Amino acid sequence: MGAIVVIAASAGGLDPIVRITTALPPGCRASVFIVSHIGANRSYLPDILASRGHLPAAFAQHGEVIKPGRIYVAQPDHHLRLRFGLIRLDQGPKVHFTRPAADPLFISAAETYRERVVGIVLSGGDSDGAEGLRAIKAHGGLSLVQEPEEAAMPDMPIAALMRDHPQDCLTADRLAERVATYCAGH
Repeated sequence: MGAIVVIAASAGGLDPIVRITTALPPGCRASVFIVSHIGANRSYLPDILASRGHLPAAFAQHGEVIKPGRIYVAQPDHHLRLRFGLIRLDQGPKVHFTRPAADPLFISAAETYRERVVGIVLSGGDSDGAEGLRAIKAHGGLSLVQEPEEAAMPDMPIAALMRDHPQDCLTADRLAERVATYCAGH
């Protein structure tokens, strides 16, 4: 199995998500997990990503075995967590006023996969992803943040920058390049 890439996004996050995931080449061994703040609303994100990129994309399923070269999207109204090669979904309390939230995903990925994790915080409101990014960095993973000036909603990137000192703060295009390069080596 390759790198574990975890991505957090909310308002204004669709375009950077698409840029990052479409930059991943065919045959990429990374497993990509995305939390977008959709609440209980219907989401077409897996369909959008599957139609534009090289990797298959689908909603994560509880108990599913994690496979390389796939994109997993958090289901509406469910937190997404990773544990020992399996996906876990739950409807626990909202985190940062939302479910799904990024921090549960980021923290579980950091605790399980340590230095293999790449965490990315993109455009969005509130501070979701900041604590999780800190956990990723503390466990030896790579922490990345979208440039707040580029983000449609800069609150999440700013919160991540204030709570942690990520390895890089980049535009969406540079994030896409950085992740593709990182995944090629892992």
